[in-house]
Amino acid sequence: MKKKAGAQLKLKKNVLEQSLCTGCGACVGLCPYQVIHADRTVQLFDCDLAQGKCHAFCPRTPADCGRMRESLFDAVDWTPEIGPVKAYWLARAADGALRDRAQHGGTVTALLRLAMAEGMIDAAIVSGENAAQEREGRVIGNADALGDYAGSRFTVSPTVAAFNRLPDADTRPLGVVATPCQALALAKMKTAQIDGYRKPESLALVIGLFCGWTLALERFQELVKKYGLSFPALTGMDIPAGKNILELRSAGGATDVPLSEVDACVRTACRFCIDSTAEFADLSVGAARWGGDNADMRGWNQVIVRSRRGQELFSLAREKGILEVREAPEQALADLKKAAAEKKKNGLAQIVKKSRSVKNLLYLKSDDPAVKKYLGTRNKPKNGKS
Repeated sequence: MKKKAGAQLKLKKNVLEQSLCTGCGACVGLCPYQVIHADRTVQLFDCDLAQGKCHAFCPRTPADCGRMRESLFDAVDWTPEIGPVKAYWLARAADGALRDRAQHGGTVTALLRLAMAEGMIDAAIVSGENAAQEREGRVIGNADALGDYAGSRFTVSPTVAAFNRLPDADTRPLGVVATPCQALALAKMKTAQIDGYRKPESLALVIGLFCGWTLALERFQELVKKYGLSFPALTGMDIPAGKNILELRSAGGATDVPLSEVDACVRTACRFCIDSTAEFADLSVGAARWGGDNADMRGWNQVIVRSRRGQELFSLAREKGILEVREAPEQALADLKKAAAEKKKNGLAQIVKKSRSVKNLLYLKSDDPAVKKYLGTRNKPKNGKS
């Protein structure tokens, strides 16, 4: 009788070899067999465990998103475009010095600091950078140090691996800053039904980041070099509203790179993603976008409050004056939903193109309401099966 493939082999065949790996780190740090090298997941040794956590937690293995939503959120809050929404605001840190160090409004750092001060979390897992300029997860227990990790690099960070590496005996409540794929992996952990596995109980807060894509490290470094810049010398980067450029910042000023060139650096796995707003987070935060002046927008964040935990923290931030909050124009939410819907349509179209079947959606269930709404709204591939 042919031996059934173990969890690691299925992960290799169905995710890694299919260019679906997001580099989130959910399969790393669980055992010595898998590591991150640069921005790639590498399997060092074979494992024949039938039911491995590496496969169970990967955001690109089959997931019952409906069951996870029921477990984590109030059903009445769900929207097909951007997931659960209890409230939608524009916000920024009240601390001007914090805003100056942040990517946009400093909202994420302000919320993490407040969560620490109030005892909601004892430490936060954020994305940092090692000596080789590779992203990695860092566990930060000092609220004042969190500002050092503000800003975006647009390259993948295996942040979830930092959570996996913590000892099981470390039960302190943790906050995690997560991209959409990382938030999905953490949701799979929190809702997993694995005997004796209680580590996710320490995941007290997940703050999600809006994300359109991440960049493959080597290709992006080559692009930066093409523009006469040193990757280690970059001090920041951003996509200004409505300009179709990636702005690279260094000591010499800002360099504009057309997004048409940046697109060649986008990780293949990102083409199959349908979540741009981190729908499985407690709160999700992104750069503000509305019909105002770009300089004004640059100082603000969009915030989606999703869970009761997220609502508790955001309300406290308003009450204590940690955040400056303003109502978002109606058009801002409409534009966000439109952009998120486009991400879903494009992602599903790429999934169908790859699987050549609307019944095999790789990691998604075809009867999920968010999938059903947008499936087939892009042209199907030639000879595609139904």
